[in-house]
Amino acid sequence: MKKIVSLLALAFLFVACGSNDLDKETALKILKEQGNNSKVIDFEIYTADPVQVRKVLDAKLEEEGLVKVQRTQKLADLGKPLISFTEKAKPYLLPVSEEDKKSKVQRVKVAEAVVANIVDVQSLEGEKRAVVKYETSFQKITPFARLYDQSFAVPDTGTANFTLYDDGWKLEK
Repeated sequence: MKKIVSLLALAFLFVACGSNDLDKETALKILKEQGNNSKVIDFEIYTADPVQVRKVLDAKLEEEGLVKVQRTQKLADLGKPLISFTEKAKPYLLPVSEEDKKSKVQRVKVAEAVVANIVDVQSLEGEKRAVVKYETSFQKITPFARLYDQSFAVPDTGTANFTLYDDGWKLEK
């Protein structure tokens, strides 16, 4: 009887300790908690570039009242911005550096990539590490998305590395 109780206790310890494998739910929770959940996708508009003017016009951003396009330019105005942004575009404008201002570049928000689900968790044998493959969905898609060369209908994939510490799994940055 003592042997059976000892074996059951030993089996219980193995089950209780379980494996330290990272599961999909835990990985998703950690990705969301540690700030990797949302990423702003942006696009740089070169406001003095005639090619960019054509793209903006083709995307009908002027018709929507988001930009104003100067269609003609005098020789003295060469290099000055051809595209200006209206009040309606302000929620989509992102901060730019001084260098970007000199280069006449304006960054605009296109969409937000949000971690949607975990596709696969691969634990590395013999190590306290795991590689997680995840999918992102796109939300808060702006009118400026028409300038971007990516379809936001199809989810994107990414990978993240995790390490197991004494206090649990941590996302490696």
